[in-house]
Amino acid sequence: MVIRATLALILFFVLGNIANGQNYREQFVKLFNDKDFNRQYTLLQSWERTAPDDPDLYVSFFNHYFAKSRQETVSLTTAPPQGASVALRKENDDKVVGYLGSNVSFTKADFDAGILYIDRGITKFPDRLDMRFGKTYALGQIRDYGRFTDEIVKTIDRSDANKNGWTWKEGKLLEKPRDFMLSSLQDYVVQLFDSGDEQVKFIKPIAERVLKYYPDHVESLSNLSVFYMMKEDFDGALSPLLRAEKLAPSDFVVIGNIAYSYYKKHDKPNATKYYQKLSEFGDEGAKKDAAAKLSEIRNWK
Repeated sequence: MVIRATLALILFFVLGNIANGQNYREQFVKLFNDKDFNRQYTLLQSWERTAPDDPDLYVSFFNHYFAKSRQETVSLTTAPPQGASVALRKENDDKVVGYLGSNVSFTKADFDAGILYIDRGITKFPDRLDMRFGKTYALGQIRDYGRFTDEIVKTIDRSDANKNGWTWKEGKLLEKPRDFMLSSLQDYVVQLFDSGDEQVKFIKPIAERVLKYYPDHVESLSNLSVFYMMKEDFDGALSPLLRAEKLAPSDFVVIGNIAYSYYKKHDKPNATKYYQKLSEFGDEGAKKDAAAKLSEIRNWK
């Protein structure tokens, strides 16, 4: 099975170069880069008293608390840790004797304070997509995938209500806001796929909500099909896949997943048909897989 990914990097969304010279934002960026949390907080209190309706106040409060909540430690283990690590070996010996890994955790009180401020910002400025994606990113970092999914679904619902009239930092309108939103959501779906089998259940409500408003969204049709494929429900997978094929008949991701579903159903005629299509439309890796599967299928009885 194949899923799609894009490379939209969600970073702290107010911390770029501030062109408009507004004093509070300029000062906050400097203090944030210096990791001076005490002076950040003093500045934010003054900012809140002076300009409580500035949307970037809420973004900055969120960034302050989220960064403050993040705790990173380094540990030495004998087993490979989750995440990035460095294998340690003795001199002139290839045998691994340990792993040096980075462990990231978040203090609950500061994290929750950041969420409180970004929620206030979203309530006041519901079409600021950077606020919504910042909150979603943070929830993904603590692996709270229930709330992570709820936030994504709320964003999808809002996209219908506001007809994708999204703004970004400093209230600027986004170019191609529909495409940007949907491609960013796809990154979050990939994160769920990569987070283990327990998180697969969250993919279905996201895909179904996207398809409620955007029934021609091929990626969500594929996501829904992969959810069913991972549950070994290949009839369930084929329904959205065949819809996707009508929308994108040469999309080799869709074709490959259709072929795989028929292969798992041991449906020789259709598996042969779609692996032959994959041989035509796939990239080099897909073509090699198609050739191997076709060779195997020919020997089926």
